[in-house]
Amino acid sequence: MTDEQERVQPSGVWATAVGVARVRALETEREDALFRDPLAQAFATAGGLWPSSLPLPDDEAARRRRLAVSFSIVIRTKFLDDLLQQASASGVRQVVLLGAGMDSRAFRIDWPEGTRLFEVDTAAPLDFKASVLRQERAVARCERITVVVDLRDDWPGALAAAGHDPAVPTVWIAEGLLIYLPENAVELLLARISAQSAAGSRMGLTLGSRGVIERFGADAVPGSAASMWLSEMPDDPVGWLAGHGWEADSYTLRERAAAYGRPISTPPQREERPGGLISAVRR
Repeated sequence: MTDEQERVQPSGVWATAVGVARVRALETEREDALFRDPLAQAFATAGGLWPSSLPLPDDEAARRRRLAVSFSIVIRTKFLDDLLQQASASGVRQVVLLGAGMDSRAFRIDWPEGTRLFEVDTAAPLDFKASVLRQERAVARCERITVVVDLRDDWPGALAAAGHDPAVPTVWIAEGLLIYLPENAVELLLARISAQSAAGSRMGLTLGSRGVIERFGADAVPGSAASMWLSEMPDDPVGWLAGHGWEADSYTLRERAAAYGRPISTPPQREERPGGLISAVRR
């Protein structure tokens, strides 16, 4: 039986990871791409989202929302790529991707020698991903270790069993993850990350901005990403992280987009609060 025949098709929250791969594949095709993800198209194809394109909704507001979500994925990918490269340059050699989904950074970033990258996720997405990687004969550019565990369970224990060393710095990435967790689960996740982080550890988070669930989720199609969003960022994300022992910087999508040469041309429709792109250092 081939990988294609064995492959379990995406469903539920983790299916959104294939949608993210599709956005990254579209960005990769641009001449002025902010990043290139050569595996993204393969993931999207395996999940049934390529080469066919999703028709934009007839409703203008819904169309704008979909384009806004795709744009945010591109900007956050570039933001976290830069954060990871900065962490590597500072000497961090442990990377943990929480809810790794179809992340292909183990394969597309030039990692320093000695880097160990842990991908934490449940069995279904990791199995799906493995079948695509075999099909593509993909070779990781670092030591890549998959950790099969639900983030609602004892994932720190599973991570430790896989070889993670909390005594040395780690760079943690939670991309497009926290918005799918209730607030108490977000707090628990951050507490667990903090407990496993030596001084000098780094962290990159994406948080749902205040009001995003009301704007995007109110009339979301059942089963769509927005229909599964549960939490937004605190009013003061920098202060929130300081309470957990992290020194953080917060950026808005508009700020980062302008810095990357992709400015948002429309003026903000509301007062812009602290942003949902977070970089942090453990002190």
